[in-house]
Amino acid sequence: MTPPPQRPREPLPPPRPAQPAARHRARGRSSRPVTAFVLSAVAVLLAGLVVFVAVRNGSEPSSPTVAAPTTTAVSGGNAAGAATSSADGQKVLELASHPILQNSEDGLQNFACTLPEWHSDQDSAEAFFTAAAQCLNEAWGGFLERYDLPFTPPSLHFPTGTSFTTACGTIAVSVATAAYYCDDNLYVPFRGLQTDQYGDNPGVYLALFAHEYGHHVQEVAGIMDAVWQQIYAAGQNSPAGLELSRRKELQAQCFSGMFLGAVVDQGGSITRDMYSKAWRDQDTRGDNTSGSMDHGSNDHYAMWWRLGAQYNRIARCNTFAAPAAEVS
Repeated sequence: MTPPPQRPREPLPPPRPAQPAARHRARGRSSRPVTAFVLSAVAVLLAGLVVFVAVRNGSEPSSPTVAAPTTTAVSGGNAAGAATSSADGQKVLELASHPILQNSEDGLQNFACTLPEWHSDQDSAEAFFTAAAQCLNEAWGGFLERYDLPFTPPSLHFPTGTSFTTACGTIAVSVATAAYYCDDNLYVPFRGLQTDQYGDNPGVYLALFAHEYGHHVQEVAGIMDAVWQQIYAAGQNSPAGLELSRRKELQAQCFSGMFLGAVVDQGGSITRDMYSKAWRDQDTRGDNTSGSMDHGSNDHYAMWWRLGAQYNRIARCNTFAAPAAEVS
């Protein structure tokens, strides 16, 4: 039996002033290809939300990040404190009632994630994200397999041109395309990372990458298919369709926070400084900065990320069960 994870030894640091919003913000984008249920999807940005006052104010929590205990998958029904598995090892096309979102005590295991040193050049970035993907595979692969979901890692791509081709269409590289997810493929064009603005701040890049990986978690689980069915039924640019898109994006934000909260201070490369810079960076992203309506306000973008980072509990990332006011 896998022993329960260790908790980080130190509390999170005191709050620091948030950095002002930049004129342009690097953002991740995700999309969906044509399936039997949905048409081709549009690109998406980043966002976030929370429900606790300390997080709402943007201050880092005083309590330690907590990882969840190991749970055991059960079949034939729900057992208190245990993971609910997929009946047949297939995706589960559910949203608020999805099995992975039901156990209030389940989350990612603490472990040491070791990454190469960040340098703002193409080769170094590729090495950094390749190693980060291995850590994300370890974190989320084990979690999803406990629920009998068909986990496979995403394929990584590092486009070097001014555009790149995906199953979701040809994507132009710009300040709005720092990363892109489409149908089991994760693209990270170095030109979109805005390293001239963010410099050597690997925590910022890691949080962005973990958000896009969060879309892969949704894909593997079946949440992505389920939400796109509803988006297209409602109308992609309708109020209901845009709200569903925000719920999808805010959940990926929460998943990103969960990952960084699980690996900070565990003896690997994810330091408290990296974590703190990622925490503060979330304030300057979202629909207020981008002018869109499909990711959530900057406040909600930051607060959902912080909710995942502070508590590392998957049930707290159930954006599809949240009131509409918390995903605006």
